[in-house]
Order: sequence, then structure tokens, then C-alpha cells
Amino acid sequence: MKIVFIGAGNLATNLCHALKVAGHDIIQVFSRTIESAQVLTNLCGGVPLNDIKLIDNDADLYVVALKDSVLSDLLPDICNGRRDKIFVHTAGSVNMDIFEGVTDNYGVVYPLQTFSKSRILAFDDIPCFIEANNPATEKTLQTLAESICKNVRIISSEQRKHIHLAAVFASNFSNHCYALAADILERNSLSFNYLLPLIKETANKVEYMHPAKAQTGPAVRFDENIISKQSGLLDYNQDMKRVYDMMSLNIHKKSSSL
Repeated sequence: MKIVFIGAGNLATNLCHALKVAGHDIIQVFSRTIESAQVLTNLCGGVPLNDIKLIDNDADLYVVALKDSVLSDLLPDICNGRRDKIFVHTAGSVNMDIFEGVTDNYGVVYPLQTFSKSRILAFDDIPCFIEANNPATEKTLQTLAESICKNVRIISSEQRKHIHLAAVFASNFSNHCYALAADILERNSLSFNYLLPLIKETANKVEYMHPAKAQTGPAVRFDENIISKQSGLLDYNQDMKRVYDMMSLNIHKKSSSL
């Protein structure tokens, strides 16, 4: 397919690369800055743009990978004069019907993974969730997604919102906990690398155990002596202390209900 990317962020960079490797033709990349668009076209080909008015009308698919907050404002300009084309967004928590009224064939392509521009991932094992407003578009998007992913599922906007919410807990919040752990260690001249085997085993366990069953540590048994001492070590940072106390209590409540 001939594809235009509107956006050149973390997800766009990885998805664009995967589609290029799969044999699709990236003809343009639009970004707010020409420098950002140029970086992605250097990787995937196509013409870099920073003017919406220069977006080509001859693409088969337009992938809108922008911040959720600007989607609704920019879609009328992006879709203008291209009602017969297919438009998709890639957001986890934005309804598909954001396109309603501005174009005729539209949907969502949502690969479930944490992406960074500096780390290009293979898409083979990444779940990819799609949605479309009509059967023909759904078939096209399924074929497109299957060209890069082995695990493609058709879900509703409501289901996707809950997948995104779960992903925030599983990825964003856990990574924030890594950052807090790194802060504790760095304050005491210790290396974060000491935690890597622990982090890997924690992640590996949930492949064959329910996460609630895999939980360990003082909060499971609510060892108040240890919890109180560790909470006290965080007196220097009241935000971290509140996170520790809240997480410990929540872990205990969850474990007690099993």
C-alpha cells in the first residue's frame, strides 16, 4: 500500500519502519517540525513535510499518529478532499468515531507495545488491535496488520480503552517504579543493574502464573515492622512515601482477597 504518516513520534517511527520492511511504500511523513519528519524519512523513505496542505492525495492509507489532544482539531484538514481514502489513528483511548463526518472509510490500528524512537522493534509478536467503520475497510486493515504482526485482533473502541488502561498499569506505572527504585539506589551510591535479574524474573513469572499469585514481599503478609521501617526511609520524599504506603496497603488487600 502507498502510505502517508501524519506524525513522527515513538509509535509512528516503529510502525512506519515495520510497514516499510513488510514492503509497503511510505510516500510522505508529516510532522510539526521538518527535522523530525526528515529523521523518519531517512529511516523509511518518503518525502518529509511540515505543511498539512502539501499532503499527497494519492495514498491508499493515511496513518494519523498524533497526540490525542490535537487529533480532533487537525482531522478536518488532514482528511479534506480525501473522503475515498482510508484513515486510521493509533491511539489507545480515542474512539474510532472521531473520524465520523470528516471522512468515509476509517478505523484504528493499535499495536500494544511501549515504543521509543531509539529502539526499533520487530512487530512479529506484538498484539495489534484493529477496528473499522465498514467491512471493506476492516478487511483492508486486517490484511495490513497481518503483514507485520502474527497476532491481530478486531476489537471495539470500548475494549481498546480498557486494554490501554491495563497497559498503563503494566508498563507505564511499572517503569515509573523502576525510576523510583533507581532514585533510591543512586542516592546510596548503588547501581540499578543489581535489580535487573529481579525485574526479569518478575516479568518472566507472569507468563505462567497469574500476577496476583506471583506477588511476594512484605506487603503480601503485611509485615508492619518492615513496612514501617521502609516507609521511614522515604521521609526525604513524601510523594514516594505515599506511593509506598498506598501500594503496600493495596497489595495486602489484593492478596487477602485471594
